[in-house]
Amino acid sequence: MDSNENKLRAVPARMSRFQLELDTRMLELWQVIDDSGELTLEFVACLLRAAYGRGYVDAVSEPDPGALLREHGYKVPAPPA
Repeated sequence: MDSNENKLRAVPARMSRFQLELDTRMLELWQVIDDSGELTLEFVACLLRAAYGRGYVDAVSEPDPGALLREHGYKVPAPPA
């Protein structure tokens, strides 16, 4: 197996770990979805806004900005100029 094949196999595992990290941060939202009888467009839009807001709060309150991305092997984007 060459190094490119190793990289391709590592990406899904990395993404899976990152998704798990995000899912645990969104546990309350997943519980709301589970308790819901139906998913209307309005309800899904509300959940997306809540998830976006939660991500924003997590990002600005992170003691070491970009740590979550670095921990999972992603590059931290440069701030806009």
